[in-house]
Amino acid sequence: MCLEVRVTSQKQTGDVSMKTIRTLFKVGMTFASFFAAFAGHAQQGYPNRPVKIIVPFAASGPADNYARFMAQRLQDALGQPFVVDNRPGAGAIIGTDAAAKAPADGYTLLMMSNAQTVNESLIPNKPYNLVKDFAPIAPINYSDLVLVVNPSVQANSLQDLIKLARANPGKMNYASSGNGTPYHMAGELFKYMANVQMTHIPYKGSAAARTDVLSGQVDMMFDAVTTMSENIKAGKVRGLATTGRVRSAVTPELPTMSDDGVPKYEAVIWLGMMAPVGTPEAIVAKLNAEINKIVNTPEVKATWAKQGAVPMSMSAPVFAKYVAEDVAKWATIVKVSGAKAD
Repeated sequence: MCLEVRVTSQKQTGDVSMKTIRTLFKVGMTFASFFAAFAGHAQQGYPNRPVKIIVPFAASGPADNYARFMAQRLQDALGQPFVVDNRPGAGAIIGTDAAAKAPADGYTLLMMSNAQTVNESLIPNKPYNLVKDFAPIAPINYSDLVLVVNPSVQANSLQDLIKLARANPGKMNYASSGNGTPYHMAGELFKYMANVQMTHIPYKGSAAARTDVLSGQVDMMFDAVTTMSENIKAGKVRGLATTGRVRSAVTPELPTMSDDGVPKYEAVIWLGMMAPVGTPEAIVAKLNAEINKIVNTPEVKATWAKQGAVPMSMSAPVFAKYVAEDVAKWATIVKVSGAKAD
């Protein structure tokens, strides 16, 4: 009888223990569901206070202008202020680093360009890694460059120029606004993909470089298509090709580099939005949807077309892949060219 009592007691104890475990499990699941719902609600309510957009470039430049354009429209769409915070310096490193170190809560964003993807290899000793420390949100737009030559250069097409450069290795030269700038890297990409040798002449800014190309002191340069279009029309320089995948609306008479001698060539200036890594996916997705909606409105497309800018639309994962591929592309060009930052 005693034995039966002990067995029954153990069974009862076991039953109580299992009931306790089940109860605790249910309580735990209830709390988990509550916090998940709370977090989801918080993200659905994003933003509920001002959002800062760090621009690692000087005020009044193209990146700053487009950042302010997007800030106003995001504010209109989401009902909270989007405030531009210019933090230029050290080749965009100062502002980019500040964004990387900000809380990953969606209230600090980074306006970035392919200057940062070039910097990954051009300036390797940085306090951040663009691919690992940021969550890409969405691209915004891109602007074509145009390859122009002084009229004294005996080349009426890109193919003519390639033949001329190959016949005179190292003797032709091209200007840029400085080492590591998009204009410099466009030239190095051309040299690499067209298998030509030319001498790079860096200047402290595009204006001085442009002046010497116009005067014939330098043979050629890659420049912003909107900046050079009037000089092309006036016959002060000869436009050979633009650098995007399709012809520029500003100079539709010019072929692309890819169509006229250098297949798959592309060297544009593009802009995009990123956030610190760890930013909730729901917030990234919400911002991605709003940005894509803004850049695809007919009004924005028409306004930007006059400025030589073309809207870009991608999902956040596709944009992440695009950024990583751009980093790898320019790493190759920096390596083969031996380019160094100023």
